[in-house]
Amino acid sequence: MLNPCVLVEEWRSAELLREMSAALIRALGLLTKPAREAHLSGVQMTQHEALLLALQKNQTELKEHLLANRELDEARQLLEEVRKEVSWFCSDTEDFTWSFVQECLLLLLCLARHLTSLLEAFNQDPCCATANPRTPEAAPPLPPDVLSVVQQKTLGTVLQFLVTLGLCPYLAPGVGVDLERRSAFGAAVEDAVRREVAPPCERRLLVTTTVLMEVAAVSSLATLVFTRHLGDLMAALCQLGYRPYRLEREGFESSKGLMVEERKNCKHALRGLLGRVYQPIVIKELLVLQGGHKAAPGSGGKGGKTLTQTPPWLRRLCGQLLSERLMQPHGVQAVVRAILEGTGGGDSDWRKCDAVAKILATCPQQSLSAESYYRNVCPQVLQLLHFRDKVTAEQFQRVATTVALTILWDQPEFAQRFLLSPLLSPLQHCVAVSEAARVAEDIPQEAVPEWELGRCVEDVYKIYVVGNRPSGPMLSALADVVPTIFSLLCFTKQNASYLRAPCQEILLWYLSHTETFSALSQLKGLCFLQGDGGGVAPGFQFAPGSEGGVRLTRREAISDEDDALYEKVSGEQWRVECLVQLLAEMKDSDLPGDFFLLLLQDLTDLAAEQQEAEQQVDTSTMTLLELEQHLVGCVHGHGQRLALLQTLAVMCERLPHTLLLRKPTQVVGFVESMLHRACIGVERGSENAVESQTLSMGMGLIATLLSGAAQLSAEDYSSMSRLLSPLEQVSQQHPDPVIQELASDLRATIATHGAYCPGSVINAAGWYGNGASTQKASQPKGQNTSAASASASSAKTHSVCVDPLQPSQLGLSYSSNSFSSHSSSGSAASGPSAPQQNAGHGVAESCAEMKEQAQGSACRPPHKDGELSVHKLGGMSTRSSVSSAPGRTPQKNLSKWLLEACDPDVPTRAMALRALTHALREGDKEALETQDKVLMLFLENLEHEESFVYLSAIQGLVVLADSFPEQILQRLLAEYQAGPNAGSLSRGRSLETRLKVGEALMRASRAMGDLAPHYGRPLIGAFLSGTRDEDSSVRASCLSNLGELCQRLQFSLGPLAQELSSCLTALIKTEKEAEVRRAAVHVIALLLRGLSDKTTQVLGDVLLELYRALKWVVRTDSDEVAVLHAQLALEELDDVMRKFIFPQQKLEKKIVVLP
Repeated sequence: MLNPCVLVEEWRSAELLREMSAALIRALGLLTKPAREAHLSGVQMTQHEALLLALQKNQTELKEHLLANRELDEARQLLEEVRKEVSWFCSDTEDFTWSFVQECLLLLLCLARHLTSLLEAFNQDPCCATANPRTPEAAPPLPPDVLSVVQQKTLGTVLQFLVTLGLCPYLAPGVGVDLERRSAFGAAVEDAVRREVAPPCERRLLVTTTVLMEVAAVSSLATLVFTRHLGDLMAALCQLGYRPYRLEREGFESSKGLMVEERKNCKHALRGLLGRVYQPIVIKELLVLQGGHKAAPGSGGKGGKTLTQTPPWLRRLCGQLLSERLMQPHGVQAVVRAILEGTGGGDSDWRKCDAVAKILATCPQQSLSAESYYRNVCPQVLQLLHFRDKVTAEQFQRVATTVALTILWDQPEFAQRFLLSPLLSPLQHCVAVSEAARVAEDIPQEAVPEWELGRCVEDVYKIYVVGNRPSGPMLSALADVVPTIFSLLCFTKQNASYLRAPCQEILLWYLSHTETFSALSQLKGLCFLQGDGGGVAPGFQFAPGSEGGVRLTRREAISDEDDALYEKVSGEQWRVECLVQLLAEMKDSDLPGDFFLLLLQDLTDLAAEQQEAEQQVDTSTMTLLELEQHLVGCVHGHGQRLALLQTLAVMCERLPHTLLLRKPTQVVGFVESMLHRACIGVERGSENAVESQTLSMGMGLIATLLSGAAQLSAEDYSSMSRLLSPLEQVSQQHPDPVIQELASDLRATIATHGAYCPGSVINAAGWYGNGASTQKASQPKGQNTSAASASASSAKTHSVCVDPLQPSQLGLSYSSNSFSSHSSSGSAASGPSAPQQNAGHGVAESCAEMKEQAQGSACRPPHKDGELSVHKLGGMSTRSSVSSAPGRTPQKNLSKWLLEACDPDVPTRAMALRALTHALREGDKEALETQDKVLMLFLENLEHEESFVYLSAIQGLVVLADSFPEQILQRLLAEYQAGPNAGSLSRGRSLETRLKVGEALMRASRAMGDLAPHYGRPLIGAFLSGTRDEDSSVRASCLSNLGELCQRLQFSLGPLAQELSSCLTALIKTEKEAEVRRAAVHVIALLLRGLSDKTTQVLGDVLLELYRALKWVVRTDSDEVAVLHAQLALEELDDVMRKFIFPQQKLEKKIVVLP
């Protein structure tokens, strides 16, 4: 055991040592006592004289204090030992400031050595470490060099005096910051310092710097030195170690310089200091020392003095040191932090980011070679993109993006090797998996990990899309990995992943900025029309990651050939669908239309190749190898045709005509492809009905364009010159003389740029709008043919989704006003199509009275088979086209619109319905007076199967309900509650009509606004009754309308809360149809969202019941969508209850007036 007496003695000695540290710090405090306590009051003197007097007074008081107190004998003894040990102490100096500095340096050196000895003893003696009991609540022993706050303040003042009096006055002009620019006290210091007396200025600077470096060796004192005086210390070491020696020195310096060994030590100390301190701070101080290249007149501080120019040797030295900091590991990050750290993202933040990016992108002169510089810097630039802190990430991302783009523009060779290759390497590994990973079975199945692939996609997005400065090397490097990114996009569209949006944005950016030829080539490769666009190495596939990303793993072999074939075909079909979805996002680009025309041209080439292939091939003379190659080529050709037709079919089905044919030149290209295929059919002599319709459509389109449907420019006529050759071939070889004559007239009109326009062209344009309806009416249902189907007629594939002879469906919307008027006027009396006959009869019967009022006589009834006479159609269309010039919409009164609303032609009827809706919205008096007729008209058009018609009718009913809410809502409710009538319409037709009326009621309730509580009560009863309908679609529709209405009723919902809750909970727990359960849960979510803070007041009695119903859905319902709706509703309820239990604290004061 330890002797207690020994422990007591050791504790006393430790306390004495700590007391000596405090005594030394108090002595330093006496030296730096404020001047107002030291100068004599009432004596008039200058500022520097007062400073000198205060310094002398403080030194005298210090000596008296050390001699008077016997407790300070050990401190005095230590001070004398240090005084005798150092060689730089000058006792006979005539400079009072240097004498003061020497005393401070001695005391500070004594304190540093004393703390060092205490710390060594503390670390070596186990007794000190075990002084405190080893219990969980006991704090660790306190090291002896720990200083109090008061002591740190005293030492900070001492260091400030040392730097001000012993270091800054001896720096050369331009080295560091002048004292005069720091404070007004600097001028007094300059006058008080006597540089002409011993010791020399260079020696004084060396002494102060050496002592400060020795003091900074103590960790507790180093913080005080480096936090405030690092820049001054670095400036002194730079001057002492690197300032060139001159025979003629400045007047205030001595001719005696430093020895070589001393300069070498200063250089070594500077290197050690720069490696010891936090690098961003070092870089910031070096930038301050480097200063500007020229003096800045008028930019000085008080007095208007100019900034002193930095010496050339210091600028070169700082540049070299900065380059060394930059070339170190994490040097780029240190430079960026030094310049941007502390900025809050203000207006000048982006200027700083661009400035530091310009610095990093330029190879410094001190670098050995540009290659070595960019080899070290580029990987560090990519590391700047991976920070997670929001403010730091934004700044670093801007810098990294700007640096990368600048290097790509200025140094494309180095950027390709050191920037783009590492950036895109994970995506490249997906295509070129190493051979070892292919064959080795013991290698992990994850060829590219999730974090690496996700980081790569994010980095590419930041540099390419956010940077948005395309260049040739960038696009060429990205083109190699576009198939991989597209495969990644296809996979993310089938799974939940955060990489979906960045992949899509990268692809859209590439397709928008690359050349059209490269973009079209990439698109063909992505849908397997050219090369292998898989983007993934054979035997590998993408798999979902654990953190929402994607990883590349080994594909499991499929033994069944049918399953393998199915997977391959379904995968290719999904890629085509994803490609079309990608093209649908490019709404302001001509690329979708150009790609569509390119595929049509390929289809024409395939038709020509098929004609050659149909010729008999003699295989008897072929060798086995030649026969095998021939058969493989045939199979490959069939696969290419199928892929091409599949792509065309999906594009026609998914993309609107306004995207495929945006301008007249694309329409001309579309017609050119049709004419070429027609010429091939004429040459073969195998033209069928579909090909004849295709040729008629193409020639009708050209006739419509030439007759004034659109304003054609010289460029458009130039593009039409490509049609001259196929039109000439048609005019000479087609068997129909009418088509021959029309082709010849069209060719003449195009060749003369419209100067010569025969009547046959104008008649063809007028017949084009009418003949479409005639041909359409003569076909049975399902025989319509789209533009793409007609184009693919040689391969006999898909059936039509769009009428090929309707101009409004072929993309001629670039001159909407003129073209719509021409189409409507040209086809105002067209016959109805077969699917529209029933609806046409119903509307004609119900609108006969209105037609009599508008025309004065009954409308000509249709034939018994629903078709109109072609001869009469032609006459009517001719009069219509002559009476109204193309490009003008005639002004019509209400009776005309009522008449055209019963027209069998779909565009005419829809336009009339929208005109009536506009008249009601504008408050037209005549339209409001005939509300009953307009209502009947809208209700009848709800039964039309064309969405363009019945949606216009629904919009009209909403506007009518807004003007006459009571009458219209009652009528709509009666229509909505009416069941199927077997005597009039089929059950399916009645169901569709009820759903359309429900849509009108929902939109009307949404437009009620504040009037919803007044007019909504009858609607709620009807919707609640509809929830018991035998048809699940009606039940779901009622619930959807109920949700839209209830979230607007606010407090009026209170009396109905119990009934509503019972209905919803019963449907949730007993309904068998999933879509009805979804709708019921969605009603609860809409209720909570609409009531918000009022939920507890309105639904207080049923809130628990609704909560239990939602929890029941989450726990037991098998439908994922219903569970998702329930979770969203629970989140809404959670927000409501949190606001109710923990209301927001408001700083408000209530004033109560007492009675």
